[in-house]
Amino acid sequence: MTAGLRVVVADDQTLVRSGFAALLAAEPDIDVVGQAGTGADAVAEVTRTRPDVVLMDIRMPVLDGIEATRRIRADPALAGVQVLILTTFDLDDYVYGALRAGASGFLLKGMEPTALVHAVHLVRDGGALLAPSATRLLIDAQAHAPARRQETSMALAGNVTEREREVLVLVAEGLANADIADRLSISPLTVKSHLSSLLAKHNLATRVQLVVLAYESGLVIPGGP
Repeated sequence: MTAGLRVVVADDQTLVRSGFAALLAAEPDIDVVGQAGTGADAVAEVTRTRPDVVLMDIRMPVLDGIEATRRIRADPALAGVQVLILTTFDLDDYVYGALRAGASGFLLKGMEPTALVHAVHLVRDGGALLAPSATRLLIDAQAHAPARRQETSMALAGNVTEREREVLVLVAEGLANADIADRLSISPLTVKSHLSSLLAKHNLATRVQLVVLAYESGLVIPGGP
């Protein structure tokens, strides 16, 4: 039997936090192993319980969701923990900051319950999740910051192979590894190898960070085909 998916829920609103926890705990294969009302408590709870996924509110007292995410991702002992950001706003600089800090994606709090259950399974299995209604607007707004775009473009130039560049574009388009392999006529294992190389070269931790890199560098143009 597959072990239960372990989740920590972090939100400063008790009713919201309890609601998410109850919804997930009702699933036969999900165990809610901890709850937290501040970012600092979230880091402590994650360190204590070592969950598969953390549902992280973006705005919390003591420590916000961005810094809490950064601390979790920076701890080698927590390398297997995936962070899923919960937010009320479609277009939010805080969400962007959390993605750059290593979150595996984000969801709007108004989502359907089934979408939340699907999301925690997806990120536990290594997938990237970005709310469709917000993704392109979010990255579009940030990628058009000239200084950041020039800096990232220079970092990318000359630091990736042509095949890695092709893989990065397809990741940014939302393709899964198997689809990328089919598109480029290579094996899924080779795709995984290219992704690992890209992450290492740019000191990144998640697939979502690769998507942000592709947009920030100008390799993929927001709003383009």
